[in-house]
Amino acid sequence: MLILAGLGNPGPKHERQRHNIGFMAADEIIRRYNLTLRQSRHHAYVAEGNIAGEKVLLLKPKTFMNESGRALGSAMRYHKLRPLQVTVLYDELDLAPGKLRVKMGGGHAGHNGIRSIASNIGQHFRRVRIGIGHPGDKKQVHKYVLSDFPKAEQNWVRQATDAIAEALPLLIEGDDPGFMTRVAYLAPPPSAAKDSDDEGKN
Repeated sequence: MLILAGLGNPGPKHERQRHNIGFMAADEIIRRYNLTLRQSRHHAYVAEGNIAGEKVLLLKPKTFMNESGRALGSAMRYHKLRPLQVTVLYDELDLAPGKLRVKMGGGHAGHNGIRSIASNIGQHFRRVRIGIGHPGDKKQVHKYVLSDFPKAEQNWVRQATDAIAEALPLLIEGDDPGFMTRVAYLAPPPSAAKDSDDEGKN
């Protein structure tokens, strides 16, 4: 069994915010694989299913972002899993919009959801970092991550979450490079598409 967790803040007020792109990816996975989301004892909404021959427990914590670790810690202990069997999808300020990177372990880089998870289960879990870009000023970060994606960005958000769901079997099988390559092919980051267009004009 693997735990796959999308991070975000619960409630309609937050559902289209940049900080909730992990929830958006989880919702698309649920839709793509016909999973059913239900409430659980783990401070989370939970869906279970088999993907790529592996039993997957998908979590959307009902706690707010800063307490995400309570949900993952509870589920991991209940199912007697190790941090290596946990994958977390979340927003990353230090990646360009739509860019995606996967890594195992590491620090929290100021992300409060990751900080909470690391304090509950340790640092050695897999992270799927989904780029949302940086506002350019540290003082603007809080407002930026808690603002809705503008209409101009909604297309790449939809393409990225679709691509994550489609390429998910590669991630489940442990092919992190293949997963990243497939997502980039299906949903090129808008900056990459713009660079390509600019080159064509030269």
